[in-house]
Amino acid sequence: MLRVAVPSPLRRSFDYTLPTDSTTAPDSLQPGIRVRVPFGNRELTGILLEVSDTTSVNLNKLKPAIEILDQTSLIPAHLLSLWLWAARYYQHPVGDALHTLLPTGLRGKAQANIKKRKNDAVLDDAAEADHPDREDELTSEQQQARNDICAMSDQFQCFLLDGVTGSGKTEIYLQVINDTLSHNRQVLVLVPEISLTPQTLARFRQRFVDRSIAVMHSGLTPRQRLNAWLLAAKGDADIVIGTRSAIFTPLARPGLIVIDEEHDSSFKQQDGFRYSARDLGVMRAQRESIPIVLGSATPSLESLHNALSGRYQHLRLTRRPGNARLPVTRLLDTAQQTLEEGFSSELIQSIRQHIDKGNQALVFINRRGFAPVLQCRDCGWTAECLHCDARMTLHRTPAHLRCHHCERRQPVHTHCPECQGKSMLAVGIGTERSEALLQRHFPDTRVIRVDRDATSRKNDLNDLLAEINQGDPCILVGTQMLAKGHHFPAVTLVAVLDADSGLFSADFRGQEFMAQLLVQVSGRAGRSDDAGKVGEVLIQTRHSTHQSLQTLINQGYHALAEQLLSERRLAAMPPFAAMALLRAEAMNAAAPAQFLHTARLQAEQLLTQMPDGHQVQISGPLPAPMEKRANRYRQQLILRSTHRANLQNLLSVLCQQLEQMSTQRSVRWSVDVDPQDMI
Repeated sequence: MLRVAVPSPLRRSFDYTLPTDSTTAPDSLQPGIRVRVPFGNRELTGILLEVSDTTSVNLNKLKPAIEILDQTSLIPAHLLSLWLWAARYYQHPVGDALHTLLPTGLRGKAQANIKKRKNDAVLDDAAEADHPDREDELTSEQQQARNDICAMSDQFQCFLLDGVTGSGKTEIYLQVINDTLSHNRQVLVLVPEISLTPQTLARFRQRFVDRSIAVMHSGLTPRQRLNAWLLAAKGDADIVIGTRSAIFTPLARPGLIVIDEEHDSSFKQQDGFRYSARDLGVMRAQRESIPIVLGSATPSLESLHNALSGRYQHLRLTRRPGNARLPVTRLLDTAQQTLEEGFSSELIQSIRQHIDKGNQALVFINRRGFAPVLQCRDCGWTAECLHCDARMTLHRTPAHLRCHHCERRQPVHTHCPECQGKSMLAVGIGTERSEALLQRHFPDTRVIRVDRDATSRKNDLNDLLAEINQGDPCILVGTQMLAKGHHFPAVTLVAVLDADSGLFSADFRGQEFMAQLLVQVSGRAGRSDDAGKVGEVLIQTRHSTHQSLQTLINQGYHALAEQLLSERRLAAMPPFAAMALLRAEAMNAAAPAQFLHTARLQAEQLLTQMPDGHQVQISGPLPAPMEKRANRYRQQLILRSTHRANLQNLLSVLCQQLEQMSTQRSVRWSVDVDPQDMI
């Protein structure tokens, strides 16, 4: 019997007999090969999990498989085992999980061959370097970190490379990677965003001119992605650089995994198969007996807790190399000030001083558009999305209202639909409004906006980054796209327009995310080796005495992290407890709560049958912080336990029961294990 994982929402595998025309001996079939099978009235491509002598299905009802597509497994046994473990841990249907992780080109009947030139997938858009980039001289801290990692090259060890912004973490990556390559082993490097991939690839091409580098991200064509996947699997790619899903790329000679900016929430898939690439990277490294390096200037509280408890080896980098120094940070209290479209007069003056010295300034506001609210002055009406519990954002280029949650668009109101008044007011600030104000104040200085709207076309972001890196005086205005790992040597001033939103978030991770974002964006200042380019960071806030802000500014990220960890420990919240969200949504407003109420009753009944059932706490059903989104109403159950195994045992049985509920056909439900986004 062929036990096959089929791409379907059902949480089980399916049994088939050999194809009727097959002459292949069953014991010669390897787990991990693709099999074409009948499924209802369709034909699907599944993954062979095992060949078995037994089945729970009546033999007369078994159908023969249609075709064996591969002679040998595309997926190494240890990687297939990881995939199956991940599907179980994240409570996702195994067939759908495996289908998701295969390159698009292998989800059908296509043969696993490289049909284009190798370099089509390997070199991507990067140019060949004429001469290799020389290794930088390391500081004593860097040298110690490099030596510690290289000493564990033939065994599993998770390293948390915890270094301040600009401390040279990338140089350590490069030197450790070079050591790994010298032992004829492959390296997998993950970055959180596609936007960082060209920058990372260019740096790697300059250093490793005689090595093949494969790139894996969603911006590639299916053929490019398949070629890169196969080159890695066959051992023809020495280095694989990719985003989240690249963690499942097979390597013929695995030697090292590097996850840069490990704290970034982009490493957690937020829909479908909700896996964490960072956590699976650690699990994969352990199974392959290789080291893994998690790098960040602002480690996640989970990773920091693992380092402090001895599970990870903690490597600290406390200063920048050469003449570069950490920027000086100040809070600007705006509680009693009159602001000009979000800018204090002191901030405008500081920008002018830095520009006059021939430097660059970066203005950070994590809100796209011109203004987040369009309001009637006469009656107070505001433009709200009809499909979401959210206001429409006003955009000026081109003029329209847009919901940033469901992407619904509509023309800008010239009259109030409630009172017919003509006095419409744009309330609040976004990147477009900040850009317009700065253009008025600095008409002779280039103002560059970097957000999703300004970089919607291919190469837009690369073109803007290239212009910035020319070093000419300019003002950058942007969202968190600017905060993630970019190197801007000419930026000497970073201005944060509003630091307050994270202080009062509905997400228990809100202050952690706020601190990480502030430190990361602040780290773009003062990165030049020119001793004369001293960095300055100005943070506007209406709550300058808030304890978390004071701790972050005066004592640093790690002091705040210790404070937050203490609070999490007292509240039994992650990382001191395991958590899962059971989400439900439907077009009918009452259906999600009804479904989750039944789910809670079933869960509580199951817990009475478990020896340690009392160790799992259930909260809800509760409306999601944004209850209505894209015309669907959303509710959630929060399940939490200080013993991860107890939570897993409950979820594995509960999910099977929920599949059998008749009401689930009108309700879309999902499980999010170790959720990163509570909103």
